[in-house]
Amino acid sequence: MMIEAQTLALPGIRHAFFTRQGGVSGGLYASLNGGIGSRDSAAHVMDNRARMAAALQVEPRRLLTAYQVHSPHVAIAEMPWTMETRPRADAIVTRVRALAVGVTTADCGPILLADAQAGVIAAAHAGWRGALTGVVEATVEAMERLGAVRRDIRAALGPMIRQGNYEVGPDLIARFRAEESGSDRFFRAAARDGHALFDLAGYIAARLERAGIHHIEDLGLCTYADPARFFSFRRATHRAEADYGRHVNAIMLV
Repeated sequence: MMIEAQTLALPGIRHAFFTRQGGVSGGLYASLNGGIGSRDSAAHVMDNRARMAAALQVEPRRLLTAYQVHSPHVAIAEMPWTMETRPRADAIVTRVRALAVGVTTADCGPILLADAQAGVIAAAHAGWRGALTGVVEATVEAMERLGAVRRDIRAALGPMIRQGNYEVGPDLIARFRAEESGSDRFFRAAARDGHALFDLAGYIAARLERAGIHHIEDLGLCTYADPARFFSFRRATHRAEADYGRHVNAIMLV
């Protein structure tokens, strides 16, 4: 049901990268679908999220996710919000205890961060667009504003689509070349002319290092390649499935 990172096994920190296993949803969403934006039964999604909250030992209303828009926008969580009032953002930062902050993913990169000494945590959602436009740096800066120290921040990269399964087209390659010096090292040739395989995890890790974060753990798990444990937007697309489930990746101060 949940995977933990060794680098976040810290005093006062609880976290989880939830898999697709252990919930009540059926069909394409089997079984622990946390995607509010999916077409799954809303009751099933709420039940699944309550199960995740229980695993984190927090009240369901205190497990927070935002309305994600593939942006560098960061929300500061000071109290619970509702599904109707949730902010449009791709990262959440808090220093409030017993408030779990999370992101939903189904191929994009989930990043959980913590400065246990300062008592500041964050969850960030980094697809290629968010990573390229600065969600990593914006998250670290928001943590600093709440008292975190960069050298003390630890980060863990959870399950996401990996390079061998992430083929991208010439438009994306050209955008990276135009906006990111030295980005060619994150691409390798694909079978189709003009296409390449993109190393999203490697790129996120490089942005974290550039932001001054040096305690980084990558779980190395691929959402596309492991249908038994993970949802995948791209796999669902390739299979012509009508929709796909979403994982929740969350962290909290105990």
